[in-house]
Amino acid sequence: MSLSILPRHEGFLHLFSGFQARDWLLANDPALSRLRMALRVTLTIVFSFLVLLAIHMAILPLPTAAFGLGIVLSIEGGVAVRDKGNSRQLITRLFGCAASLAVVGIAAGLEDHRLLSDLIFLAVIALASAGRVFGPRGFAIGMFAFTSYFMGAYFRPPLAELPAVAIGPVVAVLVGHLVRAVLLPDDWRRDLLRSLESVRGRINQILFKLAVINGAEIGETDRQELRQLEDRLKEVVLMAETFIPRPPAGVFDGAADPAAELAIRLFDAHLAAESAIVLSFQSPPPFPLVHAVIEADMAELARFEGMVDAVGDQPQDETVRALLWLGKARQQLTQAIGDGRASGFSKIDDSKDMVQSQAIDFSLANPLLRAALQITIASAIAMSFGLLLSRERWFWAVLASFLVFTNTNSRGDTAMRALSRSLGTVFGIAIGLVLATLISGEPDIAIPVAAVCIFLAFYFLQVSYATMTFFISIVLCLVYGMTGVLTLDLLKLRIGETMIGAAAGTAVAFIVFPTRTRGALDSALARWFQALRDLLGALGEGKSGFELMALSQKIDACYRDVTVAARPLGSSWSVVTRPGQIRQTLAIFLSCTYWARILAKSYEAPASDDNLNRLIAADLALIDDAAPRGSSCFLIKRKASRTTGRHLPLSREGARLGLEMIGSALERLYPQADVLPFAAGEAIARSKQG
Repeated sequence: MSLSILPRHEGFLHLFSGFQARDWLLANDPALSRLRMALRVTLTIVFSFLVLLAIHMAILPLPTAAFGLGIVLSIEGGVAVRDKGNSRQLITRLFGCAASLAVVGIAAGLEDHRLLSDLIFLAVIALASAGRVFGPRGFAIGMFAFTSYFMGAYFRPPLAELPAVAIGPVVAVLVGHLVRAVLLPDDWRRDLLRSLESVRGRINQILFKLAVINGAEIGETDRQELRQLEDRLKEVVLMAETFIPRPPAGVFDGAADPAAELAIRLFDAHLAAESAIVLSFQSPPPFPLVHAVIEADMAELARFEGMVDAVGDQPQDETVRALLWLGKARQQLTQAIGDGRASGFSKIDDSKDMVQSQAIDFSLANPLLRAALQITIASAIAMSFGLLLSRERWFWAVLASFLVFTNTNSRGDTAMRALSRSLGTVFGIAIGLVLATLISGEPDIAIPVAAVCIFLAFYFLQVSYATMTFFISIVLCLVYGMTGVLTLDLLKLRIGETMIGAAAGTAVAFIVFPTRTRGALDSALARWFQALRDLLGALGEGKSGFELMALSQKIDACYRDVTVAARPLGSSWSVVTRPGQIRQTLAIFLSCTYWARILAKSYEAPASDDNLNRLIAADLALIDDAAPRGSSCFLIKRKASRTTGRHLPLSREGARLGLEMIGSALERLYPQADVLPFAAGEAIARSKQG
């Protein structure tokens, strides 16, 4: 490093520490959604418990079931209620409360008929699972009903105590709504602002990484880290896009719309950051330029812009252009954030942001109904084997079998979730036993520790199911310790019942209506290929502007589904961090997705361009060849190679280059294929021209 650069390097390190302190939380928790959900659940549990305790001490004694239902439904109210708008959320909570009271009454009435009670429990599970076809409200009401019957059968309240037991669900619902609507309300404008700040924070992380590389050749470890940063940026961009109000068709009418202008800035920042990464792989950027972009040093940026030859086509020239582009896009994003802070995006009209209702499919072709049948059968198996292990604690097995199907797409996903729940339970109980023993008889310490663990459990819910289960298991150990029922045999029984439920869920996932990992991946790939085909078809029809941008964003969303569906095929994730054929194949789809956005941004419908039409036809032919093969491309072993050639979409040829690179990427899916040699060769030949 030269002496002239050293002072700037020191200034960068000082700036870097400042950015870290300010951006870390938003960069790791976009829109603070995880923090808000964890706070909602924790506060609802605490306030509900305090209200019930006050009623218990000042008005009338409450049975244990009232406290249990109040705590459990506080959790469900914070996690399962996903409707938009306070009024819709309140309606869902009230329906959920009614369902809770009904099933608890049924469980209490059937206490003397345990076999019938168990069969009714299975019927509740079936209805609760099938209720998901009705959308967020059906899902929430189903979860209220399932957990309430679970608690009713577990605590077995007498019929005479039902009026007092009902206080628990009512308090949980009312407190939960107050916490959600008053203390920590939903606000799409605030969430949009925070998500934009998160986008900027993750762009900063990319810039910091490029600065640390300091112009040296980028090694494989740095490449992997930059790819992970790119994928993290994609996640938060997709989240930010959901907060921008859109017309029902999803396509803006024109750039004059403030929402459309914001969408363009977000799109441009995302594309510029990805281009900076792609170009840096080929030729790392000079450190002074990265530093100037981070500091928004306009004089230095102008100097670099003047140094770049307008017609230069060397790798270093293109990298400099990419960083300059990123600098401008980042400044525009910062301006949008400033405007949002000042005005609260008041110019954006959210009245057009409407969700189109879809017809409900009640056939077994609907995966939600197939999953409902799987959950019911798995619960029946877990119930049978759980009863053999314990007549009093078999509910844990049913709970585990029910929950391992949540948010899974294939039998591989279910197996991974079952393993996560089992491991989280085992390690959580081990740590919880130690903690409960150390603070035995000290409720003043145990209660705050339990509250912290509840917060951490739901803070990490969206990140790691095993971590969530780990902290919940610690909480249960602390509760058992405070109530004086903690024994090693009880903890062993919980582990055994959890493993029975996890095993039952996994077995059913592999036997009943099995959705193979490759089958789920085939479906995701089919949607991705169709989205790319739609984009290319729109080019052929002469469309441009927002229509192409919306289609390219659809490809982005489909790519995310591909990575999720392929997850069970790999063992290390965030778009797979270790070399291998899974990562190499995903990198091809990521490359295509990137060039699709380049194409959407660069394309302007020409009056007549035979070269572009031929390239579009060639790419469509490659899609027609690759799409029917589905996930078999993930089984091909490839030699790792670096992409060569020009990567920056120069204004004079961005559309042509995008089409060429999409074709080149599609060909790499099947490198040994001898089909369509002309179409494949034409894309490469044109890429080498010019």
